[in-house]
Amino acid sequence: METITSPIPGPSRSDSVSSDSGVVYFDPSIPGEARVPPTGDTVRDRCRELLAKAMLKGFENVTIEEEIKFHNLTAEIEDCVFKEFRDTGNKYKQRIRSRVSNLGDLKNPSLRHNVMSGTISTSKIATMTTEEMASDAMKKLRKKLTKEAIRDSQIAMQGGTETDLLKCSKCGSRKCTYTQAQTRSADEPMTTFAYCLTCGHRWKVRW
Repeated sequence: METITSPIPGPSRSDSVSSDSGVVYFDPSIPGEARVPPTGDTVRDRCRELLAKAMLKGFENVTIEEEIKFHNLTAEIEDCVFKEFRDTGNKYKQRIRSRVSNLGDLKNPSLRHNVMSGTISTSKIATMTTEEMASDAMKKLRKKLTKEAIRDSQIAMQGGTETDLLKCSKCGSRKCTYTQAQTRSADEPMTTFAYCLTCGHRWKVRW
């Protein structure tokens, strides 16, 4: 569980009532101001609240001042997304949803820390892809799966025995070939790969 032991760096600008970007900031010195800076738009305000909730996940003993800084950062993120799409339509909502999902992932604390420390700017996190935001563990898994997919594809295309016992799920053709390879431990069954000679579709055969 993450625990904040020192003040979190605030936005690059000073905490003030307003800024040139249009994001409203709240002064941490004012009691009771620990809330998300509002926009006056119900959808945008709700999205800011969701982002703030995601950013706060996993943290304990957060002071009012620190929470305000969380909120100001998430307000900047939402503002960047809104300025890109200029409305709160589906693209805007999808972008916000993916930020909320990744920032709130307890298995990806480095993403939150990088945003809060300024290593990742609010404008950057507003546009990062899902792959870019993923945790190191997820990136390694995706890399592994990609390598396996490439390997399987190469094996399936290496000749093979022609058969009419297999049916392509893409085009329905029975003009296929199959090959077998040991892709797991030696004491496990070999993996069968099929290749459709009609449309080029490749797949693993489940017997």
